[in-house]
Amino acid sequence: MRSIILGRMSFRRLRAAVPVLAGMMLAACSSAPSIPPPSETPLSKQAMMLLGRKGMEPTAPIYIRIFKEESELEVWKQRADGRFYHYKTYPICNWSGGLGPKFTEGDRQAPEGFYPVHKSRMKPDSNYHVAFNLGFPNAYDKANGRTGSFVMVHGKCKSAGCYAMTDALIEEIYALARESIRGGQEVFQVHAFPFHMTDAKMAEHKKEPWYGFWQSLKQGYDAFEVTRQVPEVAVCERRYVVNVKLPQAPIAPEGACPRFERVKLEPFKPLPSEENLSKERVTELGHKMHGIDPDTVPKDKAMALGMIIGKRGAAAEAAAGGADAAKLPGLAQY
Repeated sequence: MRSIILGRMSFRRLRAAVPVLAGMMLAACSSAPSIPPPSETPLSKQAMMLLGRKGMEPTAPIYIRIFKEESELEVWKQRADGRFYHYKTYPICNWSGGLGPKFTEGDRQAPEGFYPVHKSRMKPDSNYHVAFNLGFPNAYDKANGRTGSFVMVHGKCKSAGCYAMTDALIEEIYALARESIRGGQEVFQVHAFPFHMTDAKMAEHKKEPWYGFWQSLKQGYDAFEVTRQVPEVAVCERRYVVNVKLPQAPIAPEGACPRFERVKLEPFKPLPSEENLSKERVTELGHKMHGIDPDTVPKDKAMALGMIIGKRGAAAEAAAGGADAAKLPGLAQY
């Protein structure tokens, strides 16, 4: 597997460049074009070049995987063959809680599970730079009595139950999702896992209390690894059912499961000329601060990571939160 590691400008270099940049901006302010808000920032030249090299259209469907233990968020994009190819792996700057699912409002636990993100859950006006709402609790969570709201993937590197990126990285991830939505993808999937769910990793965690729950998540993980296609997921009998053809009639998350037709997995086989591309992994370097109290971070570093939030604070973020999943089309199975 070919791996490419990318880096970002250090804060020290960035701080040294600020006075020069400020002077240039003041000198040219009369003729400078308006700067778009973060939610409308175009994909960078480097991002567009990477898409082009990997044979991906900016507007092609997107799929996102989150891995808690590794503090990683993966972005995958669909190519013309209908399969998803790895675009880039990003470091999750911060997430709260530990391994295992989220249970109640205010438990400061980041969720695990299968979450469809409708386009209406994009948060261009977030207090945490830009964000998208995972839609917790989904149908599975609700059927199991779990509560919570406004669980996001956002910037500012501060988490109280969310997955927090640095501002620069969430801006790119948001832009990739935005372009997919503009290409016609109304709902994209975010699958949040406790770790890379290989057989070896599962064996390491066999004595954990959430092992049974993780086995259902592993079915979705394995299906994607084999096919490079996002698996269908249903909820019935208060559990996830993965790799099934969804019936036309609605499924009651707490009711008995209907007789599903299992989907035959078609293994992904890249063309010989694209074998290396299919295995390539591009990784963005960055901070992983899970378990670090943000109040203990030095102010200059906190500013560099975007951890200083606006005056409205988290309460206003919640007040402006996403729509109710039950009212959105295409989300009933989750």
